[in-house]
Amino acid sequence: MHELSIAQGILDIIQNEAEKNAIERVSVVRLKLGKLTAVEPSSLSFCFELITKGTLAEGARLEIETVPITGRCAQCGKEFILEDPFCNCPGCQGLKIDILTGREFYICEIESDD
Repeated sequence: MHELSIAQGILDIIQNEAEKNAIERVSVVRLKLGKLTAVEPSSLSFCFELITKGTLAEGARLEIETVPITGRCAQCGKEFILEDPFCNCPGCQGLKIDILTGREFYICEIESDD
């Protein structure tokens, strides 16, 4: 369950940003999370709720936008969404696929009621 350590990292970032911007209470945290990160959104939300108790982010809503895996075929140039990272190009059946998205994992926005 590496989501617990990830949730702690998110909370550390929130606390640092809150201190820099004189924020006393966080209400919403928005994340972009690529499907290739192997992070389970529901587990991350659960851990975030646990770890923020008694902090400035207690009760904050964690909004996670899942980013699909997209790729471009090195042979024909077709761009498409991959259901898994080990598939063929649907256009030419080529095997060399350059991954374009799906590795993202970052905080987009921290919202406060202050």
